[in-house]
Amino acid sequence: MADTTKDIWNDNDGEEEQPRKPRHLRNFLIFFLTLAVVLGVVLVAAYRDGTGFDVLRRFFSYGTVEKAGGETVYRYDASPSNRFAVLGDHLVVLSSTALRILDESGEEVWSTTVKMESPALASGGGRAVAYDVGGTELYVVDATGPLLTLTAQETEPFIAATLNSKGYLAVTAEKQNYKGCVSVYDKDLSRVIFAFKSSRRFVVDAYVTNDADSVAAVTLGQENSVFVSNVVLYDLTGSAAREDSQVDGGVEVDASADYDISNGLVAAIGQQGNQLVTVSDTCLTFANQKGEVSATYAYDGYLREFDLSGDDFTVLLLNRYQTGSVGRLVTVGTDGQELGSLDVQQEILGVSAAGRYLAVLYMDSLVIYNQQLQEYATLRGTDYARSVLMRPDGSALLLSSESAILFLP
Repeated sequence: MADTTKDIWNDNDGEEEQPRKPRHLRNFLIFFLTLAVVLGVVLVAAYRDGTGFDVLRRFFSYGTVEKAGGETVYRYDASPSNRFAVLGDHLVVLSSTALRILDESGEEVWSTTVKMESPALASGGGRAVAYDVGGTELYVVDATGPLLTLTAQETEPFIAATLNSKGYLAVTAEKQNYKGCVSVYDKDLSRVIFAFKSSRRFVVDAYVTNDADSVAAVTLGQENSVFVSNVVLYDLTGSAAREDSQVDGGVEVDASADYDISNGLVAAIGQQGNQLVTVSDTCLTFANQKGEVSATYAYDGYLREFDLSGDDFTVLLLNRYQTGSVGRLVTVGTDGQELGSLDVQQEILGVSAAGRYLAVLYMDSLVIYNQQLQEYATLRGTDYARSVLMRPDGSALLLSSESAILFLP
């Protein structure tokens, strides 16, 4: 028989007990509201200056990591010859004795022993090329390890090497009985797709255009007893693109175009947008692949440091005098016009550009600017750092003698 009695003290007066809301629903609502706030901030910032999407990238990549990093991301051996390059979340470290790849946890992915007197490191297309200027060793790596290893003869050492935005490699080297040579490797680095030897002018650098249609070689000659730089363009398409075996007979290849660098010796060549950009000791020069100079920016001061790695802008550190730290920090667009200018009254240890950002390391602080040199983020107390590497998402690596720390704006 069923118990039909009622407990008047515990009776709910006819009301049915409501089920409790699951805790996970409340947690989901909190997460959803947080995400909505973040997205709102991102959209406002993106509309304002285009940096908001980078905020979102950093949020999903690093979550709630402390702003100043708070921990060492990478460790490496101290060496005055250390050179660094960023490949996504990986760091490439080159010294006179070793080449290493470190992942985002600071663990070593790959390393090899090298012997370089003048180590140099350049990056492009998700790859880095490490080589010995005037030496015989050259390595191309990506975030997983080595892609290509070259060894030159001692009589024909490497002079320079560059990678374009798609990973095409241009190697400049000395050549017996010539004034230099350039070899262009395909995207897979499996073969030489074009090569030439110069008998008229010294070749000091080369760069494959980002569409892989041309290679631009920087040559050096004399006019009226004065050294003059010239950029010579060679076609890499159609019948003009010949394999190494076809140009090994010593026949000099005809150029498709060329242009002079007025009153200056070229220190570096790269590309921004559809413009080739050369940095000389006196000016920036912008030209198209037809060899037509579109703009020139003459320095108001002495060139101390530069970086071509920003999106459609070049950063220049110009000193007022040949020595000292008084001068200007300048960003220049592909039209040769200043985007921003900032007077400098203190010592700058390093500048680095990537994406739409520029990182400037002062003696005791790091400041990240946009292309117009408007302040984006600041970190104080960086006296331990010796250099800085900007990353396209707006984060930066502060490099000390033995470690690198991540800064998240």
